[in-house]
Amino acid sequence: MKLGIVGLPNVGKSTLFNSLTKAGAESANYPFCTIDPNVGIVPVPDERLGLLGDFYHSRKVTPAVVEFVDIAGLVKGASKGEGLGNQFLANIREVDAIVHVVRCFEDSNVIHVDGNIDPLRDIETINLELIFSDLEILERRISKVGKSARMDKNAGKELEFLNKVKAHLENGQMAITLVPENEDEEGFMGSYNLLTAKPVIYAANVAEADLADDGASSKYVQAVRKYAAENNSEVFVICAQIEEEIAELDEDEKKMFLEDLGLTESGLEKLIRASYHILGLMSFLTSGEDETRAWTIRIGTKAPQAAGKIHTDFERGFIKAEVVNYKDLLENGSYAGAREKGLVRIEGKDYVVQDGDVILFRFNI
Repeated sequence: MKLGIVGLPNVGKSTLFNSLTKAGAESANYPFCTIDPNVGIVPVPDERLGLLGDFYHSRKVTPAVVEFVDIAGLVKGASKGEGLGNQFLANIREVDAIVHVVRCFEDSNVIHVDGNIDPLRDIETINLELIFSDLEILERRISKVGKSARMDKNAGKELEFLNKVKAHLENGQMAITLVPENEDEEGFMGSYNLLTAKPVIYAANVAEADLADDGASSKYVQAVRKYAAENNSEVFVICAQIEEEIAELDEDEKKMFLEDLGLTESGLEKLIRASYHILGLMSFLTSGEDETRAWTIRIGTKAPQAAGKIHTDFERGFIKAEVVNYKDLLENGSYAGAREKGLVRIEGKDYVVQDGDVILFRFNI
């Protein structure tokens, strides 16, 4: 999973990126990987892994990971070359979802580029840059497809759809809010890789005082939530300053610090949960003495395709899957104990993998 973090200057974007990547690397004892100055790979917090790792005395515990990309240079006019210009657009086209950091706090010491706090205006500023960039792509595609539309029936269908998407964007709407009417339109939309078709998670960056009630008393957060609900998006409330402090703590200290604030989870955990939800993802687990590991798949994935996440040979030679829920496994003290109670199931090619399944795949090639 690859997430791009965007936001106007002075909204807390880089603070959030730095604290999330540092916190993630330290909390899970995972080797933090810096690919370049603005990319970090962070483990997905998952308490099930630690429990299963202890259960099997696994020599290695490997979490699922998220790649965060801090997209710099996003200012008004970026699509026309302002700031870092189109450099950010190339980075953002590669991500699965966009994390849009929106400033929802007052602080006279931190100047806002537009002079005052207005999260909906900030959202619109960035959305317009994404729309302008997408319109350029659509216009180039229209020019190309239009040449063959008269002679090619499929090209004619695509041209009609391209014009529909273009009109939608010109009306100030994001492509993700345009629902394809059939499989052809779904295929066309998927091939364009539009920025405005990517799922968006809004990170409402609040002051510490607004964190305990999850932003319920903040008019800014409420405005962002209303906008997100109207645009098929997710929202989570975060205080980038607090996340920066959390990043310096070990696991026990972090837990106490969050409890003192009246919180049950960190910003990283909120973000991961929102990301999995909006992208329709979940994790199944494999566990044994050698390794306990989480594997990220789409909800609805069947057993052979889940096996293919481990190795293509597993999918190609799939025979069956031995499946047990991780809670049933732990509660019964052993794999044999769970099996005796009929909690270990033999599943075939049509089995839809569930979140928290511990699976042993049988295959032959």
